[in-house]
Amino acid sequence: MANLYKKGDSDVRPWGTWEVLDCGENFCVKKIKVIPGGKLSLQLHHHRDEHWIIVEGQAIVTLGEEKLLKKANDAIFIPVETKHRIQNDSSHDVVFIEVQAGDSLDENDIVRLEDVYGRA
Repeated sequence: MANLYKKGDSDVRPWGTWEVLDCGENFCVKKIKVIPGGKLSLQLHHHRDEHWIIVEGQAIVTLGEEKLLKKANDAIFIPVETKHRIQNDSSHDVVFIEVQAGDSLDENDIVRLEDVYGRA
């Protein structure tokens, strides 16, 4: 398996944007912005853990069966196979840094369980 991300990769999604800040063989660092009202799909990954650090704003994070209110400087650890989501119910952008760690890193390792944008 491999890391299919490259530094500088980016994408626009219905909920906001992401950009790869750095990556190596077994890690990828993304800056993710969630616009007001934006909500990522409820998802899980088979090949990676994720670490999130909120750097701007306040978000609702679903982690397993829990819903947690997180704000700037809060960190969240998402183990492999754990369902998760972040949503922005505020009127300001939420920005977080995501560090992916695993032996296979790419956008195809997203299992969408639920999605308000019809992508599940």
